Amino acid sequence: MTMIPVLPSPRAIPDLPPSLTADTKLRNAAQKLEATFLAEMLKSAGLGANKSAFSGGIGEDQFSSFLREAQSAELVKSGGIGLAESLFNALKKRHDS
Repeated sequence: MTMIPVLPSPRAIPDLPPSLTADTKLRNAAQKLEATFLAEMLKSAGLGANKSAFSGGIGEDQFSSFLREAQSAELVKSGGIGLAESLFNALKKRHDS
């Protein structure tokens, strides 16, 4: 199975070209949703949180979300946790009926 690349920022959902098939659009949406979910889980786990008073400060806090989003997008590209596939199947079933 070929994985569709996920955009680095799950927040920005651009318009997809009309030439893409409905399945490709559904799979892309499912992968973006999984990436967003993983970014939130990484945030809840404390990834990117300041560990001491001598860390990166406010700049680190502001840019840690970009790191989490990039890491979650890479996780999805490498197969993720299976959430995207489950979402795709559910969306496809609903779209086809």
